[in-house]
Amino acid sequence: MSYTRREFAYLMAAQAPVRIGIVGGGFGAQFQWHLHPQCSVAAVCDIRPEKLAAMSKTYRCDAAYGDFREMLRAPGLNAVGVFTPAPLHVWMACEAMKAGKHVISAVPAGLSIAELEELVDTVRRTGMKYMMAETSYYRPQIITCREWSRDGKFGTIFYSEAEYHHEGLEALFYDERKLPTWRHGFPPMHYPTHCTGMIVPVTGEHLVEVSAVGWGDGHEVLKTNQYKNPFWNTTAMFKTSGGHAARVSVFWHVAAKETERGVFYGDRKSYIMERPEGSPNAVFGLGGKQEAFTQPNHFEKLPEPMRVKTGHGNSHTFLTHEFVSAIVENRHPTVNVWEAAAYTAPGIVAHQSALNGGVAMKVKNFGVAS
Repeated sequence: MSYTRREFAYLMAAQAPVRIGIVGGGFGAQFQWHLHPQCSVAAVCDIRPEKLAAMSKTYRCDAAYGDFREMLRAPGLNAVGVFTPAPLHVWMACEAMKAGKHVISAVPAGLSIAELEELVDTVRRTGMKYMMAETSYYRPQIITCREWSRDGKFGTIFYSEAEYHHEGLEALFYDERKLPTWRHGFPPMHYPTHCTGMIVPVTGEHLVEVSAVGWGDGHEVLKTNQYKNPFWNTTAMFKTSGGHAARVSVFWHVAAKETERGVFYGDRKSYIMERPEGSPNAVFGLGGKQEAFTQPNHFEKLPEPMRVKTGHGNSHTFLTHEFVSAIVENRHPTVNVWEAAAYTAPGIVAHQSALNGGVAMKVKNFGVAS
């Protein structure tokens, strides 16, 4: 018996425990769903024909859709990856969950506290699994630091900091028609999770209070964006639920190389991540003595077919594996909806603090997985 390519794709999807549909052919095409032994790409979706064709080729899937709602009705689909512009994340995630699909979404989880409340409520009401694809959580250095923290090797982490500096985003401010995209003037602290996604899981503490300062130069982009955001860069000082200090800086315009890095100072051990200017990962023990250390890649935690290099510090395969595993094992994923809110809400409140001259503001606690 012979099958068309689409029929064969549906047949393969029906045999895998996780049958995912991917919407958004930019970042969405950079994952390894087709390499996971328990996952099959059952559908792909994008409104841009060239992106749709590229994603169909990458994932070897001929079930291609130009309409999101139509994709949700694709045969055999039980999960959805949302990799669309940030303002669409909550709406698409909630629509997919209400349609009975588990969801993994690109960051940020939402753009307001109200959106995060809607997301958490939808997870509770539908019983679907939700995961935010925060790459920092699975950077090898952060995997190591999470394990060391769990084992008590840091002692007390009394201060942590994280930086996400990304000069050169101007090319993404406008589309091919020269019209503003969602990134045009996007508030830096509305994209905090590459920093908070290091601090919160390593310390095990939520960020509960913030005072932030923003900087802008009156550029046209800062005067005309839909967010009414006047800042290129914002620095926030947080108090954690453990009474400790944490600093987060998100910069869109800076005379420095791009970086995503964290620093964790403990009273027994400290870890300082490598800098783009050249300093390597460094570990220090009591008395300030530097310890010999070679950072592992942690690939042994992945299925053999997925031990490949990817973007964002080889984190993509780990995110893929964790989402699939959570569905198969019927459990909440690591960066579940409550964890996602704990990474996202502090930045939303920090932006409001900066708009109000750095006034200290409380951050809502969304709780933990239940």
